[in-house]
Amino acid sequence: MHHTHTAAGTAHPTGARSRQPASWRDAVQATLHCLTGCAIGEVLGMVIGTSLGWSAGATIALAVTLAFVFGYALTIRGVLRAGLPLRAALRVALAADTVSIAVMELVDNGVMVAVPGAMEAGLASALFWGALAFALAVAFVVTTPINRWLMSRGRGHAVVHAMH
Repeated sequence: MHHTHTAAGTAHPTGARSRQPASWRDAVQATLHCLTGCAIGEVLGMVIGTSLGWSAGATIALAVTLAFVFGYALTIRGVLRAGLPLRAALRVALAADTVSIAVMELVDNGVMVAVPGAMEAGLASALFWGALAFALAVAFVVTTPINRWLMSRGRGHAVVHAMH
């Protein structure tokens, strides 16, 4: 009988899914990985948009785009090191990170918009940097259980873990 292996490494008949939850430690690690890429892109986008005096919408669009670029790039870099060709590495990154980055960006930018004056504050403002740090922290807290749920079903970062 053909078997597939879950992120936990246990064999199951093809098509069967493990309902064993991923560990919180693994979910936190996956979310920290996602947060790293998101934060690089988010901060860079916010800094560029704010320094150029762009509208909140244009600044957020740039920040989200760069968050996805950097988030995917970190995963692609890691799986390329594991020996995957670029096309396969791109597919792994899309499968592993899309939901996590999307949730993180939705929450992160929603918090930034919700904090009065944060988007209009200048780069020298404690309000801007405090709101951005708070937004990233809230996004981490919201995204971690989602990543755990995805990983428990062999999705999200479980795809990357299968490469190691």
